[in-house]
Amino acid sequence: MVTGGANGIGKGCALRFAAEGASIALIDREVVALAETRAELEMLGARVLTVEADCTDLAQITASVERTEAELGPIDILLNNVGQGARERKATFLESSEDVWRFVIEINLFTTMRFTRLIAPGMVARGHGRIINMASESALIGPVGSHDYAAAKAGIIGFSRSISREFAPHGVTVNAVCPGPIMTRALAQSAGEEAKKAMAAIPVGFVGEAEDVGAMVALLASAEGRFITGQTILVNGGRWFV
Repeated sequence: MVTGGANGIGKGCALRFAAEGASIALIDREVVALAETRAELEMLGARVLTVEADCTDLAQITASVERTEAELGPIDILLNNVGQGARERKATFLESSEDVWRFVIEINLFTTMRFTRLIAPGMVARGHGRIINMASESALIGPVGSHDYAAAKAGIIGFSRSISREFAPHGVTVNAVCPGPIMTRALAQSAGEEAKKAMAAIPVGFVGEAEDVGAMVALLASAEGRFITGQTILVNGGRWFV
């Protein structure tokens, strides 16, 4: 299951999962993009279920999990990818408002916790599972104007570490992936002059693509990733180190 899977990093990871032979459930609220991504995945031979849902609505995500398990079987890989920053409402902390903080923390941290709470019990009962939570290098760098986003993504890191200890004895690994600048629609729309300068200074000399994150996610989701859990892994071209 890939939440926020219709575009960007979620789509890139779904494409990699499809190439690896997985059946995939995509959860998103963008109907047109869902249909387009589904067509691309089916061209790769994947069995695909798309579910339109608002990931901040517990009833909708509960229904999406139930439908996925009914149509595709038990969920053994969960990619908690859905999330976003304040975007057009982005401001310095002293100019920001609580309603924006709540939205950003809800869409990033609480959706990750909700999907995990619904899906993890089955993984634990079966003795196997992979949970990959999409955080961000912003959680470590703390860019000005990203106080809410950085706080939410730091929360995902702490959440991942805590539950990784709880689930490890049951064959379930949990990791947080922290992308740096990745060429997505959101980045193209939000990158100001400071962001462009930062991207130009990436040590490897280029901005990442969604498939770069997909490669790391595929490793963590695979049998080869069985000894990796509780980790915070940056995919950022060397901009920041843990």
